[in-house]
Amino acid sequence: MVLILQILQILLNVVWWIIIVQAILSWLIAFNVINTSNDFIRSVWYALQKMTDPLYRPIRRILPDFGALDLSPMVVLLAVIILDKILNTAIANAMYGGAVAVS
Repeated sequence: MVLILQILQILLNVVWWIIIVQAILSWLIAFNVINTSNDFIRSVWYALQKMTDPLYRPIRRILPDFGALDLSPMVVLLAVIILDKILNTAIANAMYGGAVAVS
């Protein structure tokens, strides 16, 4: 049971880093620091969008349109943080038994 929870925690960390890298890359593209005419940059950007769009799509349907400001990555990161805290507590309870508070 603990192994499954730890694997889920690793997957949440991977999702966290994918979202962070995509946010930084989007800022670099928006401020013309890097150019999307580069094949490598374009393929990385496309891959990141393919990975994150399924996470963002339901949130974008709920959130109001803020124009150029997209808050869906922030909402997903908040959900990842909450799930990570829940998993930390579950792992601690599974390993040590009883009700262990993890901050």
